Amino acid sequence: MRSLQDLLAEHPFFAGLDESTVSMLVGCSTNVHYRAGEYLFHEGEPADRLFVVRRGRVALDVHVPGQAEMVVETVEEGGVVGWSWLVPPYRWFFDARAVQEVSAVAVDATCLRAKCDEDPALGYALMQRVAGVMYHRLQSARVRLLDLYGAGRAG
Repeated sequence: MRSLQDLLAEHPFFAGLDESTVSMLVGCSTNVHYRAGEYLFHEGEPADRLFVVRRGRVALDVHVPGQAEMVVETVEEGGVVGWSWLVPPYRWFFDARAVQEVSAVAVDATCLRAKCDEDPALGYALMQRVAGVMYHRLQSARVRLLDLYGAGRAG
């Protein structure tokens, strides 16, 4: 069985962080597992963790009044779920649901923010990584909106 140190060090989100930094993050981390259909969190709840997806698939859903939930993004192995832990008021903006069985490392947000406050270089490195996740999600949402609204405007 691989240690949390190994799992974090091998994950793309933490690529480039030195061993001592990853070791520091291990103290904030736990292994978690979700069965297909289980929720990691719900919109509006406190954003108290960063999920580092090791195996499986997580759907980020948004509630659309009068309709079924809409999948905004799907995160698979090698991805992360949750950037709301970094931005006040620290509340989830979406629901996160395991589409298939998920194994992840959950990093405690309070602990992680404290580590970032203690080590501004770590805070900057994580902010860069989270900004990359946010950029990807915004681009994905843009493409979905173009598909949804742009198709009817052609011609």
